[in-house]
Amino acid sequence: MEKYIHLTVASDSDVFTVGQFLRSQGHLTKKQISRAKFYPDGIHKNGVRCRITEPVLAGDEIRVCLETSEMDFVQLVSEDFSSLDILYEDQDVLAVSKPAGILTHPSGIHYADTLSNQVAAYFQNKKDSVRVRPIGRLDKETSGIVLFAKNRVAAQRLLVQRKEHILQKEYLAVVDGYLPQDSPDSWHTISFPVKKVSDHPLRMQAVLNPDANCTADASLLLPALTHYCTIYSTVNWSLISLRLDSGRTHQIRVHMQALGHPLLGDSLYYKKETTSSPVLPAFTRTALHAWKINFRQPFEQNEIQLTGELPEDFKQLVSYLHPLFLP
Repeated sequence: MEKYIHLTVASDSDVFTVGQFLRSQGHLTKKQISRAKFYPDGIHKNGVRCRITEPVLAGDEIRVCLETSEMDFVQLVSEDFSSLDILYEDQDVLAVSKPAGILTHPSGIHYADTLSNQVAAYFQNKKDSVRVRPIGRLDKETSGIVLFAKNRVAAQRLLVQRKEHILQKEYLAVVDGYLPQDSPDSWHTISFPVKKVSDHPLRMQAVLNPDANCTADASLLLPALTHYCTIYSTVNWSLISLRLDSGRTHQIRVHMQALGHPLLGDSLYYKKETTSSPVLPAFTRTALHAWKINFRQPFEQNEIQLTGELPEDFKQLVSYLHPLFLP
């Protein structure tokens, strides 16, 4: 998908060349500028192709091609996109609600039956040559908001936002056991590093005391930070909200298990025989849903806040456990 930015040199600008202007006012990196120079439509000043070393004056109009319709396009196997639940879309970003039971991106034997395939089919139907770029992923059993960037620069900027915690997702989870109910915006932090379990292809584990267990594989420990707030609880279960400062595989599931409060329905980390927590019989997956996201539009910089509707199975579970809860 083509992506251009149009900028005007201000009268009080203290830059002297096109390149300096694009870095300071266009917030482009040297690599992004270098790449743009070689595109057919490249960099223009006042409608004329220019070099980045050329001087700029107040009022000059600068146009930069950041992506063409032919570049960086990966063809995925098309799929019916009629069920795609679009929460937000603009020229740079697409936010959709992923149902439980499908992968975010092709992996292993799942090549055509993924959320990214549905998004690719949606773009193809619109005649948009857009590479599918998910900004973060959700586990197969997890439902909720997934963000896609429509061009390379938008993806890079959103990833920076995620690293700087400007882009924030908030999750809802139902966990085993009692956690004291918190006041709004009272958050607890879990900081256990995590690592892969060597004899299991999917499973992760939290390292509760990394200093005492410092071994030769200490370099394999991955720092992880999870924040949670308890919304409602009983002696048997708790409804919590969570935010992440890192996005490790199974991070929420592993951290809550390490606290002794695994997510209900989790096939990897929850042992049903060890608990008497009530679970709605029809609910057969991990009780985790990404329900909110905050981020800045990667070019316009306006703040975007989205809240997705709870899927029907999660809504029934929460209503069963807490009839008065209104998300």
